[in-house]
Amino acid sequence: MTTTHRVAWVGLGKLGLPMATRIAAAGYPVQGFDLSAERMALAEQAGIITHRALASAIEECRLVFVSIPDDRALLGLTLASGGLIEAMAPGSVLIETSTVSIEASARVAAAADARGIAYLRSPVSGNPVAAESGTLSAMVSGPREALDEAVPVMNTFTKAQYWLGDDEQARYAKLAINLMIAVSAGMMGEALAMARKGNIGWEAMLDLMADSAVGSPMVRYKTQPLKDRDFTSTFSAAQMAKDLDLILGCAHGDGVAVPLAAQMREAYSSLIGTGHGEDDYIATIHHTERLSGLPAIERK
Repeated sequence: MTTTHRVAWVGLGKLGLPMATRIAAAGYPVQGFDLSAERMALAEQAGIITHRALASAIEECRLVFVSIPDDRALLGLTLASGGLIEAMAPGSVLIETSTVSIEASARVAAAADARGIAYLRSPVSGNPVAAESGTLSAMVSGPREALDEAVPVMNTFTKAQYWLGDDEQARYAKLAINLMIAVSAGMMGEALAMARKGNIGWEAMLDLMADSAVGSPMVRYKTQPLKDRDFTSTFSAAQMAKDLDLILGCAHGDGVAVPLAAQMREAYSSLIGTGHGEDDYIATIHHTERLSGLPAIERK
């Protein structure tokens, strides 16, 4: 349903742009901002009204969504002089969808609260394909009434929103989910290497894994790319390493033992060091094959 309710989207990257595009396709006027001229041009093609200045991009927008790569980008965007928090109107809602640290998020929360801005931590689970199809899941914490206001817009790019509390719970949840994904990728790499040593066909083992008790949506989603030895990134090994650093920092700060996270961080360091940092995170198979003395299978 077309509405005059304006929405701003700051950060039009691999996830931000398809999410903003779905909002615009649902009839909401979307004002966008990104530092990349290329991403801004793509946004214009998708029907998003782009602005070269941050302040004008969020003007008259009650809901402001953000999707950026890391802590440094978040803090620079929100807390710098003339930044997002300073430019947003009191009473508006900031919905931050990225994977960032608890500490950085808490600093944004304090600044938003001082300005009378409702702050929703809303990291999403999924990849660009899920963003394009509107099937992301959102983990949300912050004021429940602000989420209630944002839900109609969020429904355009998510299949569900899980409200977890008033504080930083969504950040913890996102890091916990990404820990499970990283360990699952490592597990798949080891299992596939073991199967190759046992003379099991590559595709046959992948089919079996997908249809087994551990055939999670992630396993099934990665089955065909692994069959094709296609490591085109939906979420890179370098990005997973960054998230594992956040996971380790969070866990160590709270006294949680995470030996599997530490092991996987070393595996991703190895992938990056051997030239696979921009490959998809499922490229852990390169690491286990190398350690097992297995030659790489040629891509079809």
